[in-house]
Amino acid sequence: MEGRTTVRGLTREQAGERLRIDGPNVIPPPRRPSPVRRLVGGLTHFFALMLWVAAVLALLAGMPQLTIAVVAVIVLNAIFAFVQEARADRAAERLSAMLPARVTVIRDGVRTDIDATEVVEGDAIALESGDRIPADATVTRALALFLDTSMLTGESRPVSVQAADRVYAGTFVVEGEGDCVVDATGVRTRLAEISRLATAAPKPPTPLALELRRVVRLIAIIAVAVGALFFAISAMLGNPLSEGFIFAVGVTVALVPEALLPTVTLTLAWGAEQMAKRKVLVRHLEAVETLGSTTCICTDKTGTLTRNEMTVVRAWTEHGSAASDSLGYAPQGDLTFAGDHAEASVREVARVAAACSDGYVFERDGQWHAHGDPMEAAIDAFARKLGIDTGALRAGVDGRFPFDPRRRRMSAYVHGAVAVKGATDSLLGCCTQSPSPDEIHAVCDAWAAQGLRVLAVAERPAARLPASDAEAERDLAFVGLLGLQDPPRGDVRASLDACRAAGIAVIMVTGDHPATAQAIADQVGLREPAGIVTTGAELPRGDAELAALLGPGGAVVARVTPEDKLRIAQCLRAAGHVVAMTGDGVNDVPALHASNIGISMGESGTDVAREAADLVLLDDHFASIVAGIEQGRATFVNIRRFLTYHLTDNVAELTPFVVWALTGGAFPLALGVLQILALDIGTDTLTAVALGAEPPARHLLNGPPVAGRLLNGTVLRRAFGVLGPTESLVSMAVFVAVLLAFGPITAATPSAIAVASGAAFLTVVLGQMANAWACRSSTRSPWSIGWWGNRLLLPAALAGLAFSVAMLVVPVFAHAMGQQAPPAWAWALAALAMPAVLAMDAFDKWLSRRRRRAGVLASPPPTRRFHASRE
Repeated sequence: MEGRTTVRGLTREQAGERLRIDGPNVIPPPRRPSPVRRLVGGLTHFFALMLWVAAVLALLAGMPQLTIAVVAVIVLNAIFAFVQEARADRAAERLSAMLPARVTVIRDGVRTDIDATEVVEGDAIALESGDRIPADATVTRALALFLDTSMLTGESRPVSVQAADRVYAGTFVVEGEGDCVVDATGVRTRLAEISRLATAAPKPPTPLALELRRVVRLIAIIAVAVGALFFAISAMLGNPLSEGFIFAVGVTVALVPEALLPTVTLTLAWGAEQMAKRKVLVRHLEAVETLGSTTCICTDKTGTLTRNEMTVVRAWTEHGSAASDSLGYAPQGDLTFAGDHAEASVREVARVAAACSDGYVFERDGQWHAHGDPMEAAIDAFARKLGIDTGALRAGVDGRFPFDPRRRRMSAYVHGAVAVKGATDSLLGCCTQSPSPDEIHAVCDAWAAQGLRVLAVAERPAARLPASDAEAERDLAFVGLLGLQDPPRGDVRASLDACRAAGIAVIMVTGDHPATAQAIADQVGLREPAGIVTTGAELPRGDAELAALLGPGGAVVARVTPEDKLRIAQCLRAAGHVVAMTGDGVNDVPALHASNIGISMGESGTDVAREAADLVLLDDHFASIVAGIEQGRATFVNIRRFLTYHLTDNVAELTPFVVWALTGGAFPLALGVLQILALDIGTDTLTAVALGAEPPARHLLNGPPVAGRLLNGTVLRRAFGVLGPTESLVSMAVFVAVLLAFGPITAATPSAIAVASGAAFLTVVLGQMANAWACRSSTRSPWSIGWWGNRLLLPAALAGLAFSVAMLVVPVFAHAMGQQAPPAWAWALAALAMPAVLAMDAFDKWLSRRRRRAGVLASPPPTRRFHASRE
């Protein structure tokens, strides 16, 4: 065994000069827009600019109340967006937290503790168990040195490190000691390279963001065009240009849904709250809908598809065997023995395996947990089931030779014997006494086919602690085999079936061994008959070929590097997929950032991965992803619901201006600009938000994602062809009826017009209440789906109604909006809007069902059946 180092390291003067030249050992944070720039961005995006123009026009037209209201909407939107962005991705900043605060270096031949930021190239660093590596370095001395590299490589087991091996910043020493010489610090480290990968490209815009931009631009074009058209009509009718200008502003405001973006934001916030109840924490609101648009999930294996909870379920010796069906770390459970001397021989296998294991199980609050490696904890539990005092065994260990992936074995010297466990093919070569190798391999193959991980156990007597692992692990006597299972989560298979039904491809992307990954994929039903098993090194070089290979799903990609995961995400996205990528370590950060939706583990994930992700699974369950997808799809459908609701109101608001223009200004204007703003913001917003909280329809996961155009044919037909015209017709009829009660329309006084306008305002409000229930479904009537399925809708509608009544009966409000409270009989007329809207809605849905039935009868049977959900 090697002794302590005798190197002198750098002198203090050399280290100081290199620190001055190279700079401190830190990862620079990414460049981020300043808070001022972010806030300005929220005030100047396209929709905000459109509202600014409307505010300025309203001010020029002599309507300061409208200007104040529109500016308030802009500012509130910007502040909300600013708060959300302030919580955005800080992954690269958190990478610096992976570096240790203090490090032991050798300066002038003396061990000295320094701040990690002062480490420079050429420094000699002393490593001990528990130390985190502060920079990339080359090992010069290693004594049973093992590193946890999982955060960088995905390797689940500690890695043995020898002299001349390279080690990287961010990994840490699990066992042993050694020295290394630093050859890269700060921005030149592997950790910094991952940081650059994570921020090299901006996060791709979400499908919802792209679609909202399209909707906002379309609405803006329509609003401006219609406003200009009516300005021209007013001028042609001989009206003063100032009046025509005011009129055009009113038309433009009537068509702009000022509350659209706040409603979208609140709907996403509601969806995020519902996802949290399903153990999915949303870090970025738009991720709610993006998850619903997912077409491909790239998932890790351990802890997501499996429990990450090993259990010994089989034991075999040449004298007999044992089996157990109990899973988990509890050291209780029945064992079934086969063979005359099975119990004694199986006990011997368990004793030897436990002797060369560090991990163990412990009880806390009535539950059994693993300490250390899950596999070794499983061995400890198995040995304790057989009555073995594993604590005494561990106390008797005089020396260990930890697991090395090169030799694939580990050993310990305990009670005058060397105990060894490892891979079967590796261990058999060290045995001079063993049963038939063919018989052993037959057992191993049978267990592997069942998805078990197989360990071989051997030992030999030794008078003293061997000097090396080579001396320890020779002339062994084979003892037996252990079969371990990391059981899949019970709901994984059903969740994968749900993904297939939903048209979502699932790919396993893991750093583990291909055989292990394939066994789990087959066991949980992830790998389809045509699904391939490959490694990161074997992936096609061409991006199109890679996307074609993985796109259908059911594939298993093992031994992936951070660059592999990043490339997989980018290629699938380029091929048109909406990609959800899971990850838990620093190595996953670039792929989490580059995918459409990054999903980190809440229980087993690192802080860096959680910061890089859009969603965090609080329970690490794959099933939680599927539940989140269902909620995400419901959110998209809900946005369509309240968009239909908003546009219906816009039709009713625009109609008075159309009638005024068609009559050459002879017909009084039924609704004013401030009344329209009150309808948009004061009455519609809460109800629209309640529609955004509509519970998911049944069978939303039957068929591909519902995402697509928000303004699809159904939305346009129902808003502009059915619901909107119905509201408009009833409101204008009530307006005319009230005016006629005061005398001829052409001789209507301002007071009569104000009363009639109040009646028209109330009619639209009541029509929108009925419209809210009609918009809960585009295929089924409110009485068929139930009136009270959305518990927020009635309170929201009543609150909007209360606001509207206040605008009518409180003199100061009514005067500001140019309306008066109508007589009681006019309230009764206004109430007719509710049955009228519901009747037309039911008639439209009945016609739609007839057309669909006729289309089904006239068309050949579809190749795939999709569910017509409540939307």
